[in-house]
Amino acid sequence: MKLNFIMLSALIALTACSSSSTGRKQVMLFSESELDQMGASSFEEMKKTTPISVDKATNDFVQCVASAITKNVDKSVHQGDWEVVVFDSAQVNAFALPGGKIGVYTGILNVTENEDQLGAIIGHEVGHVIEHHSNERMSASKLQNMGMSAATTVAGLANVDNQELWMAGLGLGLQYGVIMPYGRSHESEADIVGQDLMARSGFEPQASIKLWQNMAALSASSGQSAPAEFMSTHPSNETRISQLQEHLVVSMKYYNAKNSPGCVKPAYIPPPTK
Repeated sequence: MKLNFIMLSALIALTACSSSSTGRKQVMLFSESELDQMGASSFEEMKKTTPISVDKATNDFVQCVASAITKNVDKSVHQGDWEVVVFDSAQVNAFALPGGKIGVYTGILNVTENEDQLGAIIGHEVGHVIEHHSNERMSASKLQNMGMSAATTVAGLANVDNQELWMAGLGLGLQYGVIMPYGRSHESEADIVGQDLMARSGFEPQASIKLWQNMAALSASSGQSAPAEFMSTHPSNETRISQLQEHLVVSMKYYNAKNSPGCVKPAYIPPPTK
């Protein structure tokens, strides 16, 4: 009985509170000021531990694309200027943090062929911030820890046989049944929000589809075997491409080629110094 109450309470918590711009229910247990402070602190730490690119052409290109994107982000998301840093790393990655922080690794510039594809990347990452995904993920993790702690207490009171096995099964259920799908919904939402944002910023929204085709080709060429979508916090490349293609008819309404910022990708991106 108590266990059922706990699971019901968790379910209510995960389906209540506010909604994202796409209508998805959200739970956010932290204040925006807390998230901004965490984002700023994490960003400062990264700048201390990760080399920063000093190549002017590379920085100018990334700054140009990021500036075009952030101009179209509502001020309610972040007041003031966004800080954009190009990290000198082979990682094929980029990120955005609460508090107006954007990081782009030089490695991803070898996958993005032009300003439009980099606009898709930065639009996607900023989409996570717009939709408060960091707050949701931290809140989901907190709820998971609370649920596991309460379930452990219930199991002890009920003298459940094979308690360790039972708890391990519950943990897997929470991971694959709640946390991972939660992550996949964030990624899909950021794809769609990012596609609309890049279109409003003057970048061709079709480029988001080509970007993920490039990502799929990169994975295939490297011989990496991605886990089944059920076992992953990210949608498969095929799922992302399909969703972006389906949403293209919407994002194209926001696109005007005359608004292109004209950011020029350098012909040569220096390899990481380390």
